[in-house]
Amino acid sequence: MKLKNEYLYRHTWILYILGNLLLLGLLLFARPINNSKCWFIIPGIGSIQPSEFMKIFLMLALATMIHNFRSDYDNPTIKEELIFILKTLIIVLIPSILTFLQPDTGCVLMYIVIYISMMFTSGIRLRWFLISFLIIFLLLGSVGLLYFYKEDVFIKIFGSSIYYRLERVFNWQEGSGLQLENALAAIGSAGFFGHGYNKTPIYFPESSTDFIFAVYASNFGLFGVIILLGIIIYLDINIIMLTKRKIQDTDKFIVAGILGMLIFQQIQNIGMTVGLFPITGITLPFVSYGGSSLLSYMLIVGILLNISVKENRTYKFK
Repeated sequence: MKLKNEYLYRHTWILYILGNLLLLGLLLFARPINNSKCWFIIPGIGSIQPSEFMKIFLMLALATMIHNFRSDYDNPTIKEELIFILKTLIIVLIPSILTFLQPDTGCVLMYIVIYISMMFTSGIRLRWFLISFLIIFLLLGSVGLLYFYKEDVFIKIFGSSIYYRLERVFNWQEGSGLQLENALAAIGSAGFFGHGYNKTPIYFPESSTDFIFAVYASNFGLFGVIILLGIIIYLDINIIMLTKRKIQDTDKFIVAGILGMLIFQQIQNIGMTVGLFPITGITLPFVSYGGSSLLSYMLIVGILLNISVKENRTYKFK
């Protein structure tokens, strides 16, 4: 809050380049942990995950680009919009490729959600979204056909690593897998008030990160879940109300990205924990374990608070 958002906007591209250099550094120098190069190990401090901060840097870059585009073109032509979209896609693709190679599919999904959320507020023509969704549908359909009917061809093209990542995602259709089965058992046995704090009755992998909701639900039951969902909805509503205030365009684009990311993570994490959505490794904001994750969300809170108090700060300054 002391830095103020304007400071971040002025240094957007420095932060964006720094974020990508850190992602590249992971691939070149980081030590693999669970077959993933997602963390730098800093002696005496612990680990740091650059992709968590890249989400913020990406939002800043996109917000700046959208603001400049809208300032330069009152009524852009189709060609001008197309050039703008291609530029923004490049900005998103660079960190997405670097993060996917770690591999960290969950963060890549969040980059995409942030991009779509912010582009919806950019004022570009609706036809671009329809064309994009059609292309994505055809691409995913082609990949799906290879995965289900030509496994050997799929592995030759994409490799065994991506094949097993997709296999993990599709396990949710049958409700199979140790994580999901044990998480459902823990939640289902909790009752109204749960088993009590730190008394999860059954083990499942990634309980402190991806499946933290199952731990919480098993400890505090339906009553605790209602309270948690109430807090989440209250937070989201307050962020939505922030967009209805008279704030500058760049701030609105940032809020759109933050809101899209938070809602996606909340729905995806809780949904995959109870078997409604594929298991993707998406964490629950402010609840899942992780120092880098928590710090990145506190930075986001600082950005939101800056936007919220800007009017009062301006009035006081005058």
